[in-house]
Amino acid sequence: MAALSSLRVVVPQVDITRGASGAQGAHSAGAVGDKAFFGLRSGQRLGAEVGRVTLRGCGVAVPAGNVRATAAASKVVKEKAKSEKAQLLVTKEEGLELYEDMVLGRSFEDMCAQMYYRGKMFGFVHLYNGQEAVSTGFIKLLRKEDYVTSTYRDHVHALSKGVPARQVMAELFGKTTGCCRGQGGSMHMFSAEHGLLGGFAFIGEGIPVAVGAAFSSKYKREVLKDDKADTVSIAFFGDGTANNGQFFECLNMAQLWKLPVIFVVENNLWAIGMSHYRSTSDVEIWKKGPAFGMASAHVDGMDVLKVREVAKEAVARARRGDGPTLIECETYRFRGHSLADPDELRSPGKIGQSTTQCLKEFD
Repeated sequence: MAALSSLRVVVPQVDITRGASGAQGAHSAGAVGDKAFFGLRSGQRLGAEVGRVTLRGCGVAVPAGNVRATAAASKVVKEKAKSEKAQLLVTKEEGLELYEDMVLGRSFEDMCAQMYYRGKMFGFVHLYNGQEAVSTGFIKLLRKEDYVTSTYRDHVHALSKGVPARQVMAELFGKTTGCCRGQGGSMHMFSAEHGLLGGFAFIGEGIPVAVGAAFSSKYKREVLKDDKADTVSIAFFGDGTANNGQFFECLNMAQLWKLPVIFVVENNLWAIGMSHYRSTSDVEIWKKGPAFGMASAHVDGMDVLKVREVAKEAVARARRGDGPTLIECETYRFRGHSLADPDELRSPGKIGQSTTQCLKEFD
């Protein structure tokens, strides 16, 4: 691991579960080691093993009994730890922007619930409560000209991308002052001005649209020789979508052509009422990326700073032409699938359960 600040598939052969290397602790590239790599960066799962892995990553040999070399290695580890900690920090202005965006998203969705139950909104309305860190962490790093595709749970993505809250709410009320003149409704937010290429009612529909936008950017840059064409596309979708064919087709195409697109899986553990652990043979969605040679990551989707840290690298990779990234954000929705869903399929005890607890239940 030459640099902890780079997304990549090939990682050191280190068994993070035992803190040992070699035959017993070896894992194939893109398997457990890859998750360990990003777990290290997000401060998860490794604990005391951080020093051991970082030391090996620095390429510092520590001969037995050589105190001077050990001290030098320890200094390198401490300096790298300080630099990584500094990368996690945000300025006061950035922190306030992130906080404001997340509060806006939550407040907006709560008001939607009130209006729906008062009979002011009609049709299906899917709320984003609990997942705000994913939208804010990614979209607030983008430029206005960058592209985003969403799902039927798209209100907050629109707000994060800069669509005025008044226009989004007007759309939900079916007014002509809405961002789609009242004809799109809750599941079809769109704004060409803000680079929001649409919310899509059917799962997976937004993925090929994002890949197409990324291809357009690459074509302009490489064929039309437009040096300013460096836009990035992000496709947001849920864990249930990761079992669909077009997801795999688009991963293959994006990696084959090294398109500037980021696939963001908002794994909220439930596809309507179907648990993620009952519908997926391998519950770690990020592992599907390395099968195509794609850089992949797993991150705590409830922590906006961790999401932002991984997103920053993925966006930078896409802009400089290093290709796509698949990122699984483990999050949770606090409400039912939609406002028409009484949420009876999840018992009160399951709401807010950790992944570990959910996994034990279905073992």
